[in-house]
Amino acid sequence: MTQRGLVIKNTGSWYLVKTEEGACIACKIKGNFRLKGIRSTNPVVVGDYVHIVCNPEGTAFITEIEARRNYIIRRASNLSKQSHILAANLDRVMLLVTVNYPETSTTFVDRFLASAEAYGVPVILLFNKIDKYNNEDLSRLNEWLQTYIPIDYTCLCISARTGEGLDAVRKALRGQVTLFAGNSGVGKSTLIKELLPDAEIRTGEISASHNKGMHTTTSSEMYPLADGGYIIDTPGIKGFGTFDMEVEEIGHYFPEIFRLSADCRYGNCTHRNEPGCAVLHAIDEQRISCSRYNSYLSMLEDKDEDKYRTNVRSMS
Repeated sequence: MTQRGLVIKNTGSWYLVKTEEGACIACKIKGNFRLKGIRSTNPVVVGDYVHIVCNPEGTAFITEIEARRNYIIRRASNLSKQSHILAANLDRVMLLVTVNYPETSTTFVDRFLASAEAYGVPVILLFNKIDKYNNEDLSRLNEWLQTYIPIDYTCLCISARTGEGLDAVRKALRGQVTLFAGNSGVGKSTLIKELLPDAEIRTGEISASHNKGMHTTTSSEMYPLADGGYIIDTPGIKGFGTFDMEVEEIGHYFPEIFRLSADCRYGNCTHRNEPGCAVLHAIDEQRISCSRYNSYLSMLEDKDEDKYRTNVRSMS
């Protein structure tokens, strides 16, 4: 008999599915399931609604994935023709960013935001570890806030370690399915442990020699919230290669570039060196952030496979 359920954990080889009756069943994919035109390293993801058929042993096979409302997707590491889906059917993403300890790159943030725009997932930026910042770090944090708040991204400044700013996070989580994402070491596991003190979540340390984070989450998992909704925890991401975007579409996923592109002389303007480009004019007048524009250019360069591979290796 077929049952419907929600994928709440993915270990890479097994999927834990919570059925509508409340049972949690370990499931696998049928062998031919991966051959149905799914260009992904992980055809089933946390947040998917699936149909399963149980075995006498108490495990089950996933036989069908229901259509997804949305998802967050990136290019698979070292496999430029394939995608890796982080999670599906989301109300929002909370992207953890650290100005330092370790430093998150603006390129990573902007690629993530553009992909979320492309697939219809709202993002809140959580600037973590503010309790550790010196005056130079705080000045840089202020620059980031002045970049993202004017283009309508919600930014929250928090400390997962001290609890500062977490009331606003809890309020935003209520009744929502929220994916937590970020580079390794930004404090994602520490934050989730603070929000869900009864959950078994490992936390890791920062490598002092390289100011880099170490992976502490090895599988994706969905945790229920006491007042409704779920938090989805995923392994830390090193780089974020965008997937299935055409050159002429990329500007659509940068809200400030998209708004101005209507004033460009040419309808197919790529905002690089075309005459009469309203976006380039806005950059000259400092109405568009140079870091955002450089991120946009780096995504255009993704169409060159060799350049893409170089960018992935150097991105942090």
